[in-house]
Amino acid sequence: MGKQQDWKKVLKADPTDWLLEHDESQPAIRYYTLRDILGRDENDKEVKAAKAAIMVSGPVPVILAAQHPDGYWGKRPTYMGSISAIIYLAQLGADASDPRIRASGEILLSRYVDSNGRLLGDLSFKGTPRSGFDCTAGGMGAALIDFGWINDQRLQRALERLALSITGAGFADAPNLDLNQRYEKSGKSSPPFACSGRNANLPCAWGAIKAMIALNKVPPAQRTRNMHEAIKLGVDFLLSHDPAVADYPFGTRNKPSSNWFKFYYPLRSEADVLQNLEVLVALGQAGNPKLANALDMVIGKQNQQGRWLLERAYKELPDTQEKKVYYWYQNSLKLYITGKEWAEIQEKKGQPSKWVTLRALRVLKQAGQ
Repeated sequence: MGKQQDWKKVLKADPTDWLLEHDESQPAIRYYTLRDILGRDENDKEVKAAKAAIMVSGPVPVILAAQHPDGYWGKRPTYMGSISAIIYLAQLGADASDPRIRASGEILLSRYVDSNGRLLGDLSFKGTPRSGFDCTAGGMGAALIDFGWINDQRLQRALERLALSITGAGFADAPNLDLNQRYEKSGKSSPPFACSGRNANLPCAWGAIKAMIALNKVPPAQRTRNMHEAIKLGVDFLLSHDPAVADYPFGTRNKPSSNWFKFYYPLRSEADVLQNLEVLVALGQAGNPKLANALDMVIGKQNQQGRWLLERAYKELPDTQEKKVYYWYQNSLKLYITGKEWAEIQEKKGQPSKWVTLRALRVLKQAGQ
């Protein structure tokens, strides 16, 4: 798209001032716009103030208010809700130094990482660990890195194991129950990204994207040889199909999921075309002509004000009861919050979205550099 200073030429209007508004419902938008779009340093006075505001209003304090004092979400012994909560809190810009965030990180590392570094997808209703998937391992790994756990040996083992599961090095087939380093009949079933859960043992692009996000967040000096090889395999796989078409292997369906083409936020197990672009651009593929169609798709979705709509939303229950209930959305959302609270912190489907607009600007800026 040309030189760095030209990236905004593809915009029908500049939405930056809109994103910089002091918005108590989505305070992280101002912080990320200052940092990622305007290039301000973390020590900038306005950036610091915007970061602090994230912990005061909007989604983050609502999610944290539902946290158990011991650091988890949900009920023992399953702790269901903790994975979703920590992933969303990271995406929403929560402060890593907050004691509640530190407590939740410790819960994940102590309850969801086994002695071999395996990131477990969740816990069964009996509290027994069971195998996870690339989407869950990637999401958890990325969130924990964002929250400053990169030097924790448990996370390092988990990230190395994720890389090994992608390359296949030292891994046995699922039937070999005598080895800890093996694939699972219910979980990740073979390299590089095969998923038995939702993709009929075919390579899952959603899982690949989440795994690449996590491995890309590992500082280059700390990446192992296996991580470098896993990243290469991930990039090659994601570029083996046109990201704008997203016709990756799709299990029992006869066409790609429509969710690829609906931009939204925050994301957990699934991904959209925009997130595919985000990770590929971050991994050095900004100038790759294979991204051209997907970039054109992103540019074409803006309205006349240079804003992007929220094309998908998490399910809202029909009432706004005050009682804290268990919210579900295709296994992507597990938080104990009230309907009233959720209605207040979620952007509205079909309306201009600051989150989606921010995501689009990040990609277009990086692709234009």
